[in-house]
Amino acid sequence: MPLRSLLLRKKMGKSKLLTALRTEIRRLGYSYRTEQAYTNWVKRFVYFHKLKHPKDMTEPEVVGFLNYLANEKNVAASTQNQALCAIVFLYKHILQQPLDELEDLKRAKRPQILPVVLTEMEAKRVLDEMHGVPALTAKLMYGSGMRVSEVLRLRIQDLDFEYHQITVRAGKGLKDRMTMMPEALVILLKKQVKRCEFLHKKDLAEGFGEVLLPNALSVKYPNAGKEFKWQYLFPSQYRRKDPRSGFKHRYHISTTKVQRAVKKAAFSAKVMKKVTSHVFRHSFATHLLRNGYDIRTVQELLGHKNVDTTMVYTHILNRGGRGVKSPIDRG
Repeated sequence: MPLRSLLLRKKMGKSKLLTALRTEIRRLGYSYRTEQAYTNWVKRFVYFHKLKHPKDMTEPEVVGFLNYLANEKNVAASTQNQALCAIVFLYKHILQQPLDELEDLKRAKRPQILPVVLTEMEAKRVLDEMHGVPALTAKLMYGSGMRVSEVLRLRIQDLDFEYHQITVRAGKGLKDRMTMMPEALVILLKKQVKRCEFLHKKDLAEGFGEVLLPNALSVKYPNAGKEFKWQYLFPSQYRRKDPRSGFKHRYHISTTKVQRAVKKAAFSAKVMKKVTSHVFRHSFATHLLRNGYDIRTVQELLGHKNVDTTMVYTHILNRGGRGVKSPIDRG
């Protein structure tokens, strides 16, 4: 890469604009991944327009960049939408110049793809091939409908063994919700809590044992981060520095570790479907509907804002060909 381009990238990385963007994202409680994604999209937007400052650009430049992504780069609809969200956030929260309607925006085509769903037997076969902590996280996804990120962010206090329920904090859309605690997992979860307690005591004895708290709770409750109830249910094997604050603590295990374990288990179980951790969430919803549970109940457990999102699972319940019997089967 030419020296001038490297210098421009370095300058952009330290700009006041990006600093303000990161600060506002953190203030609103967005995840570190969202912070990374939004920052990268703003950089790409600025580089696309040859380092022109966003305050000097309006809707035509925004549309030009987004159309370039769809027409020239052939990005997926979700990718283009993420770029749009990042730029809209920039203009609304940082520049205080909300964008008007982007009339000439060419939306990337969103393919109509039904989610992959395992049969109950397939789900059992995959889970039987998993072991240790990844197995418990996968069972929680299938047993409660949580996303992998929601499972890994669980803290000890989010488990209610008395009422057999789990609190999902700051899920999609930064909303809390309640979901079920499968009875079959109660003993395993209690054992996991005991492991966490042992590890926490060990960390405290070594001068650590404090975790980062959501939002500004650490300011309001300075010593709460050392309390056991705030520890992650699935702590990492190692202590690492937080990329935002530099604070060294024991974070939760990575999603990559779980995804790899799921993929390996599906291969060993000889399941000929594209199995990811999210497939367990799809299977949870589909199997509940098949067993006669109300769609509104399933919507609430999944945390869907709109019931139309949950309705997609009703299409999977229909037999192939919308339940029509093939003529070759008649006779």
